[in-house]
Amino acid sequence: MSLFDWFANRRKSGPISKERQEREIADGLWTKCEACGVLTYTKDLQTNQKVCPECGHHHRIFSDERIQQLSDATTWQPLDNHIWPQDPLKFRDRKAYRDRLRDMQSKTGLNDAVQTGVGEIEGLPFALGVMDFRFMGGSMGSVVGEKLTRLIEHGTRDRLPVIIVCASGGARMQEGMLSLMQMAKISAALERHRSQRLLYVPVLSHPTTGGVTASFAMLGDIIIAEPQATIGFAGRRVVEQTLREKLPDDFQTAEYLLKHGFVDIIVPRTQLKQTLAQLIRLHQPFVSSSESVSLEETVHFDQVSIQPSIHFG
Repeated sequence: MSLFDWFANRRKSGPISKERQEREIADGLWTKCEACGVLTYTKDLQTNQKVCPECGHHHRIFSDERIQQLSDATTWQPLDNHIWPQDPLKFRDRKAYRDRLRDMQSKTGLNDAVQTGVGEIEGLPFALGVMDFRFMGGSMGSVVGEKLTRLIEHGTRDRLPVIIVCASGGARMQEGMLSLMQMAKISAALERHRSQRLLYVPVLSHPTTGGVTASFAMLGDIIIAEPQATIGFAGRRVVEQTLREKLPDDFQTAEYLLKHGFVDIIVPRTQLKQTLAQLIRLHQPFVSSSESVSLEETVHFDQVSIQPSIHFG
């Protein structure tokens, strides 16, 4: 046997090389978990809402998938898709802001970093906003602020509960003060919504940081977080340098914030739709005794059961 044949046989019978393994994983049939390294059949992972069946790690998902998971089939109606971002400051760093916007729109198919609309969740009408981290890190610019404000105002006008799924790196620096103004604008709309005794629930996914955390992400009646989501304002390194002390390993995780009272409940993604529907049922207005609909039919207490894997503070 020639030396060439010997090496060829070794390649066939020997262990799979890292390069060959990566090629086989990359074909889309299998997905490797970022946390535990287990390979899962991609269709099975998608069926499980991209939650690893082995360790429970929540893979990142984007706005289209989130809308599909939370809203009932055929009920989703998008709002304000005609709003497009501008470049009022003519901002430029290594690349012109206008060009960055054009690139992101081409890659994601989105106008900006949020989708808003109305639909039904287990037959209950609601208003939903979903931020998308693919679009410039889910940063909050004027369009994000305007669309979320209009969504909240729509919910107030039609007396709908409002759900916002947060995923953001914070305010968009390319829009300067115009971006920071969105924090106050959205917060004001939420206060008007609250004054009408209507429900608002933010869902904090990975990551939720910066000006989003400092405004509407923390203004909910009930604040929900996904397991192991990174939630905070400034980055870990900045906080450590400012305080001049070492922070705990789990600092700025959903579990750390639950322990310290910043979030109310941690809900696995596979139970999120059911939990949100339960909360909406519980917050439906009571009816008077003169009406023919019974209290049980209105609140559906017989259907409400909190799953043991949901963690409360």
